[in-house]
Parts: sequence; structure tokens; C-alpha cells
Amino acid sequence: MKNETTTYRILIVDDNAAIHEDFRKIIETTRQNPSALGAAETALFGDQPAQDDFPRLELDSAFQGQEALERVIKARQEGRPYAMAFVDIRMPPGWDGIETIGHLWKEDPDLQIVICTAYSDYSWEDMRKRLGRTD
Repeated sequence: MKNETTTYRILIVDDNAAIHEDFRKIIETTRQNPSALGAAETALFGDQPAQDDFPRLELDSAFQGQEALERVIKARQEGRPYAMAFVDIRMPPGWDGIETIGHLWKEDPDLQIVICTAYSDYSWEDMRKRLGRTD
């Protein structure tokens, strides 16, 4: 009997469409094509689980914070919450990433967030003050 594959939903929140495509290229390519790293792992640790044994990843996109919140609310209502969100900090003209994260965590406190930014708009201390101390 074959085990059912787990699906994890990931939300990408960034105002730049090219960034969404970069995430898709990285995640989908990694899943579809064994890399040199995978070959090295096999050489070091023996046979790796078959590709079918890995969890499935479902990627979704939001281009502004408000859109991300709508997607998170809808996903929870459907019983298919997101496991993780990659959130850009600078997303003009709407909510910035820190404000977005605050709204997302109010709706889904279990959502894992990865902060992505090329700018230092906030110090770690500023982020802790706004969001609280988190993992």
C-alpha cells in the first residue's frame, strides 16, 4: 500500500513578478531534477527516498500584503492553510512586509514566515518590537 503524499502550501508575497518566477524556478527545478547535491547525498548517505516519497509543494502568489491576507483567510476557510510564506519587506504602495506579517499572524498564528529583503528598512530590534519575539 502506497502512503499518501503530504502537500504543503507556500505563499510568495512580493510586488515583483520576477521574484515569484525565481521562487518557482528554484523550488520546481529542485523537485524535478536531482542535482549534484542529491548525488553527493546519495554517495555519502546511501539511497535517498524516491521522489514520490517527498512532500508535494503547492506555490501560490500574492503581489501585495492585502492580497496575501485575503489568500490566507480563504485558505483557512477551505481547510487548506499555508504552511509557509516568503514575505518581502518593501512592497509599495500598500502594506510593507512587517505590517503584512502582523496581519497574517493574526489570521493564522501557525504560519511560518521567511522574511525576504534586499534593504534594511528595519533592524532586528524594530521587527521584534512590531511583531514580538518569534522563532
